Amino acid sequence: MVWGWHAKKCSSVSFTIAIPFLSVETQGAGNLSPRRVPQEVSQISVPKTDPDSVFLNIPYDRRFSRLYLAYIAGLIELGLTPKATLGIPGGTARLDRIFDLIQTCRYSVHDLSRVQIDLAPPPTPRFNMPFELGLSIGWAKLNPQRHMWFVYETQNRRAQKSISDLNGTDCNIHKGTPEGVMRELCNAFVRRKNRPTVGQMIQTYNFLHRSIPKLRRHSGAQTIFEARIFEDLLVLAAQFRDQRTKTS
Repeated sequence: MVWGWHAKKCSSVSFTIAIPFLSVETQGAGNLSPRRVPQEVSQISVPKTDPDSVFLNIPYDRRFSRLYLAYIAGLIELGLTPKATLGIPGGTARLDRIFDLIQTCRYSVHDLSRVQIDLAPPPTPRFNMPFELGLSIGWAKLNPQRHMWFVYETQNRRAQKSISDLNGTDCNIHKGTPEGVMRELCNAFVRRKNRPTVGQMIQTYNFLHRSIPKLRRHSGAQTIFEARIFEDLLVLAAQFRDQRTKTS
C-alpha cells in the first residue's frame, strides 16, 4: 500500500490541486505491491477578471437614490464599469452568482453607510453589505493580484466600530453627498488613465437624474433599483461622457 500525490492544473486559471492517491496490487494471498488506482480529479473553474469592472455593493432603497446615481456617474466617468447584484434571482444559486460576479471584477466598492436598523417588521439590521464585503476580502486575500476592495462610509471611524476587524483600514468618507462620493472615487482610483473632474461627474449625474422618468416610463419599472434601469443608466452615462469628450 503506497500513498502519494498527483498535481493537477486547471484550464481556466493556474490553480494546482494536489490530490492523494492510493496504489495497491495483490500478487498472491496476503501480498501487496504498488499498482496505480484510477482517480477522479476535481476541476475548479474561475471566471476571467475584467480589469475595468467594479463590483458595486450598495443598499437598494429610495433614500440612497442620489448616491446610487453618483456611484454610477463617477465610475463611468473614470472609465470603469459598475456591476451589481440587481437581477440575480434568489435561492441557493444566488450566493454562487454573487461570488462569481465578485471574481470577474478587478475592484469592489462597498458602501457601509446604511448600518441603521430597518424598522420594517421585523426590525433588523442590514447585513448584506458587510457580508459581501467579507466575500470580496476573502477573494482578494487569496488572489491579491486579481482584486482590490474599498470601503465607503458617511462617518469617519463608524465602520471600524461596527466591524472591529476593519481596524487599520482607511475608509473613504463621502459624508452622504453625491459630490463626496465622486471625490472619494477620484481618490480611490487616482491611478486611472481617465481623470475626470468632480464637476464633469456632476454633469453626468444631473443628466442621469433628468433621464429617470423617461427610463421608468419606457421600462415600466417601479423603482430605479431594477436590472433594466441599472443597465440603461450605464449606457446613458457612457454615451453622455463620450459625447462630451468629442465636443471638448
